[in-house]
Amino acid sequence: FVNKILQRGKRSTAERIMYDALDLVQEKTGDDPVAVLKRAVDNVRPQLEVRSRRVGGATYQVPVEVRPRRATTLAIRWMVGFSRD
Repeated sequence: FVNKILQRGKRSTAERIMYDALDLVQEKTGDDPVAVLKRAVDNVRPQLEVRSRRVGGATYQVPVEVRPRRATTLAIRWMVGFSRD
């Protein structure tokens, strides 16, 4: 997770941001912050995505299931991306 937060190779800054966020979750909820983070990733994880499929001269958007590892990667990427905005 820290690697997704990392910008310009500043690992110590990314780690500080991550641990501060986990401490904040601990203060606000009183629950285990790692469990809260896992639950958040599970809630954001996509089940389907659309892939382009060319049939004849037309291109169709076909829904396909997302593999578990890709779903987790997308969820983490989305969470980090939207938290930066």
